[in-house]
Amino acid sequence: MAKKINRRQALAATGLLTGSTLLPATAWSQAKAGHSAMPFKHSVCRWCFNDVPLESLVREVRECGIQSIELLKPDEWPTVYQAGLACAVATDNFISLTKGFNDPEQHERLQSYYPKLMQQAAEQGIPHVICFSGSRNGLSREAGIENCARGLEPLVKQAESLGITLIMELLNSKVDHPDYQCDHTEWGVALVEKVGSPHFKLLYDIYHMQIMEGDIIATIRKHGDHIAHYHTAGVPGRNEIDDTQELYYPAIMQAIADSGFTGYVGQEFIPSNEETQFKALRAAVLRCS
Repeated sequence: MAKKINRRQALAATGLLTGSTLLPATAWSQAKAGHSAMPFKHSVCRWCFNDVPLESLVREVRECGIQSIELLKPDEWPTVYQAGLACAVATDNFISLTKGFNDPEQHERLQSYYPKLMQQAAEQGIPHVICFSGSRNGLSREAGIENCARGLEPLVKQAESLGITLIMELLNSKVDHPDYQCDHTEWGVALVEKVGSPHFKLLYDIYHMQIMEGDIIATIRKHGDHIAHYHTAGVPGRNEIDDTQELYYPAIMQAIADSGFTGYVGQEFIPSNEETQFKALRAAVLRCS
């Protein structure tokens, strides 16, 4: 009688098990060379590796087959461009998660700071500039949408003239960002439709929306036209996107690809182990390729 083997042994025997991710063995060489079966590009969020000098991070992400480091401020852009990488999303110190466009008292401040950042981003070929709704602070759904649309209006007009896109991030208000208003996809979509410009869209954070509403693939299929950028992370915990968490990223990535998306998917997980953080990043790129 033949010796019985378990599923892991069978996968290893057929060459489908590489490291911590179940993907074809050729996927890593393709990712490292900057190639992917998916039509979109790969990015990583700077803040998740803040303890790593930017110059060192640049070297590591190039080895992972990643084309962009994002959520960089203007003084950080030259470092990634000199290394042949892009910055998919621009940010700066004045941008706040809690004091955002849903508060009319913030409009003058935001409308005075954003134009310079947007101009700089356009000159450097950065496609997206991030923004946030701000905390709810008792605002109704409708008032929040109205306030955001009014505050964003002149900036969206500038974005149109510059050829860039302002993106508002969807965040969870249940675990990480209590009282944040843009915490459900339908709210964000309603705002995008209210603004009515292809130069204002959503940053769909898969981790955050899994916590708030789930139904990730169906939402991507329904609202892909309203989304300009994606973020990843494991649920629960916001750590590596591996076999320990509830999201199956290969299927999610396929849904993103099927939607016709050709922008950037940004890895935004928090490494749980400093010694293996770049191994985890490579595995994440493989799962999303």
